[in-house]
Amino acid sequence: MKRANRGFGREAALEFVATAFLLIAVVGSGVMAERLANGNAALALLANAAATGAALLALILSFGPQSGAHMNPLVSLGAALDGDLPWRGFGFYVPAQVAGAVIGVWLTHLMFAMPVLELGTKIRTGPGQWLGEALATFGLLAIIRLCRERPEQTAIAVAAWITGAYWFTSSTSFANPAVTLARALTDSFAGIRPWDAPGFMLAQLAGLLVAMAFGRLLRRA
Repeated sequence: MKRANRGFGREAALEFVATAFLLIAVVGSGVMAERLANGNAALALLANAAATGAALLALILSFGPQSGAHMNPLVSLGAALDGDLPWRGFGFYVPAQVAGAVIGVWLTHLMFAMPVLELGTKIRTGPGQWLGEALATFGLLAIIRLCRERPEQTAIAVAAWITGAYWFTSSTSFANPAVTLARALTDSFAGIRPWDAPGFMLAQLAGLLVAMAFGRLLRRA
């Protein structure tokens, strides 16, 4: 839905809150899963994926009618390029999403009695993982685009994609620059080394570019 070119403070605040809760779900479920799985990485990933997918479903259903529940700078960029979000709104959304993601990580650390300020140490790099990120991001943005005429199905489709992509992509599907940046600030199950984050972000941008090209192809068909 196109929005009028007006102040976007309220929507940005909602994006801040939604993105913070998304990171609480991602990082918090990773911490809890790692503590309870007794070293079983597959079980921990399953719990992390299920909790993230469930939280995404709830967040998109509740925040979607208010701000679009983007929670992702690339989703906002795609909406701006399509004319569904004014560039003024994009300028409000992205800082709110990044700030919300970082605050979400810090709140999770406080909740689990961890140091608030950390840096990730989990190695996530290499061509295979970059390709996984590009594919995860392309799939996410393509699904959002294909659901444009059926917005009531977007929440289910996005939650299902991210839950599955945790398992079938080599990178475990970050698919979000704000999430990637925030996860570089946690030395937990969900973390990533800060110097690995730029490679993921470039791969995510490549996924956006392919998704935009795919969208133009669909319009011509």
